[in-house]
Amino acid sequence: MRRTVFRRLMAAEFGEVRAETLAADYVLGRLDGRTVDQALADGVPAKQVWRAVCAEFEVPLDRQEI
Repeated sequence: MRRTVFRRLMAAEFGEVRAETLAADYVLGRLDGRTVDQALADGVPAKQVWRAVCAEFEVPLDRQEI
C-alpha cells in the first residue's frame, strides 16, 4: 500500500483534520508505542500501520479496503 492510499483511507475514516492529529499524536501499542507518523518514518509498511489503526479503532471490515 502506498502512503497516499493510506492517508486517503485515514481521511475517509476519521476526517482530514482528525486523521492528521491521530497520525501525529496517538500512540499505538500495536506499533510498539509509536505514533502512525513515527512508525511510517521508521519504515513500517503502510499496510501494517493501517491494520494497526483499524484494530485500535475497530474499523469495520467493509471500510478497511485492503
